[in-house]
Amino acid sequence: MNKTYIIELENISKEYDGIRVLDNINLYIKRNEFLTLLGPSGCGKTTTLRIIGGFEQPTEGKIIFEGKDITEVPPYKRQINTVFQRYALFPHMNVFENIAFGLNIKKVSQKEINSKVKEILRLVNLQSFENRSIESLSGGQQQRVAIARALVNEPEVLLLDEPLGALDLKLRKEMQIELKNMQKRVGITFIYVTHDQEEALTMSDSIVVMDKGVVQQIGTPVDIYNEPKNRFVAQFIGDSNIINGIMLEDFKVEFAGKVFDCVDKGFDKNESVEVVIRPEDLEITIQEKGQLKGIVTSITFKGVHYEMIVNDGTIDWKIHSTIMKSVGTKIGMIVAPENIHVMKKVTRE
Repeated sequence: MNKTYIIELENISKEYDGIRVLDNINLYIKRNEFLTLLGPSGCGKTTTLRIIGGFEQPTEGKIIFEGKDITEVPPYKRQINTVFQRYALFPHMNVFENIAFGLNIKKVSQKEINSKVKEILRLVNLQSFENRSIESLSGGQQQRVAIARALVNEPEVLLLDEPLGALDLKLRKEMQIELKNMQKRVGITFIYVTHDQEEALTMSDSIVVMDKGVVQQIGTPVDIYNEPKNRFVAQFIGDSNIINGIMLEDFKVEFAGKVFDCVDKGFDKNESVEVVIRPEDLEITIQEKGQLKGIVTSITFKGVHYEMIVNDGTIDWKIHSTIMKSVGTKIGMIVAPENIHVMKKVTRE
């Protein structure tokens, strides 16, 4: 048993009517980390969460919790609580009664219930809300009540299935920060499901990128963004320019008809590769000084930057810059070696 990990998924697969929706998932979740399962709809992230919570049984594989096999253990016997996108709060109960519900089921004394509910209300910044009706609360406040109801039972792990999905954009961003701060304060493991890349990058210690029931990459937000392992990850996490290239030798890559210095190594000589350059990593310069040259064909104002498409005669390059160049302008583009990321070329069906 590795005491670093609180949950271990070993060779987890899941089939519905002969269709495999999870394919041999191996995942090791550290104690007290904020881990996010990220991917498009239908990628298997919610199914993975439900298997961890005990709401689904895997077709194959085991779930290990603190060194013990809990694959067959029902949800109510696991030290794991879940907050769903629909908060499932009881409208006929006030805030206090909703939060205390699980404690009452466990036959906890009223004195202890009062103490625990008061403490958890302070934790989620809802002091003095205990007598309020659920209908009188905003979406963000209802979300906090749902989290408080889960946390008051002192789980080792909290599962969150797109809990911010019903909130407007401004409140969603505020709650992202609040949730991360809350996780640090309570010091337990959060396993979070979302399809929102920015949300995952903002909140997570670790991100598990999934597609078609398969884990594509696991890493920190910085690693996932700067070092995507394949085309899917590069396209799904942020914007990318992805170009075919040839790895001539260590630290030398050819693409767009030119040879560039890079920081990648370990490829075969003259190996066909894919090159990723983020739009913000292409620097605009005068045409004569550009490693790449092209004509601006479109421009879109995005608030914090302009998004420009620049055609070099073969490739449409996407650039994010605070400098605006009007359509029809001839420009040069420069990219630093550390901003060129080389990936193995994967044959796709």
